Amino acid sequence: MTTTPVDMEQEINPWEAQRARFELATRKLQLDAGLTKVLSLPSREIIVHIPVQMDDGHLEVFTGYRVQHSVVRGPAKGGIRYAPDVTLDEIRALASWMTWKCAVVNIPFGGAKGGVICDPKKMSMGELERMTRRYTAELMEFIGPEKDVPAPDVNTNEQIMAWIMDTYSMHIRQTCTAVVTGKPLNMG
Repeated sequence: MTTTPVDMEQEINPWEAQRARFELATRKLQLDAGLTKVLSLPSREIIVHIPVQMDDGHLEVFTGYRVQHSVVRGPAKGGIRYAPDVTLDEIRALASWMTWKCAVVNIPFGGAKGGVICDPKKMSMGELERMTRRYTAELMEFIGPEKDVPAPDVNTNEQIMAWIMDTYSMHIRQTCTAVVTGKPLNMG
């Protein structure tokens, strides 16, 4: 069986790189054409615009993403990254790779990933907190223990996860430790 080489665009763009490898895998596995179509695209892509008052008083608007590739095997799971070079294609690719990772190790989760275009190294703790809480509020109807469980990733940590958990809990009016992983151990 011959394989089609991956071109340079497919190597540079994470979504195209993922797609090229997925297509190769579906051919090798002789996956059903209908199932291939279903798994070739994310089930949901959410783009949010996050207004944040910065410490100097000006209003900044950040763009955030959450991509849920699949929830067929269970709730989606996947990290949230904060970086100036976050792209929707990167988040799509990472969400789909999380689907494959969960399936390969046979855990009952689907794949998701999130990100916000920002430079956290240039933001104060207060600015990061306000952005994180607003990002969480924008995603309220799409995340939760039975829907999608965020986790830390690039430039996010247990403090960010604690803010997400607290914001989510305030919105549902009860403590919900299961909404995220990677939070401080003393928070469950």
